[in-house]
Amino acid sequence: MKTQIHPDYHMIKVVMTDGTEYTTRSTWGSEGQTMNLEIDSKSHPAWTGGNQQMMDRGGRVSKFNKRFSGLGI
Repeated sequence: MKTQIHPDYHMIKVVMTDGTEYTTRSTWGSEGQTMNLEIDSKSHPAWTGGNQQMMDRGGRVSKFNKRFSGLGI
């Protein structure tokens, strides 16, 4: 195995947007630093469902539905 090719892993503290925190190993920053997250799984719409709406710009979605509506798999 080659020497000196692996990153330096060290312990850091991660603080979530709701204030919860945990320690983990990372290559980010240096030993003992704190990473403050602006996005986490409790507040981001990708995990919570949020207000997602499909926007049909230029009729792309309706064109797709019209083209493939007869497949009925």
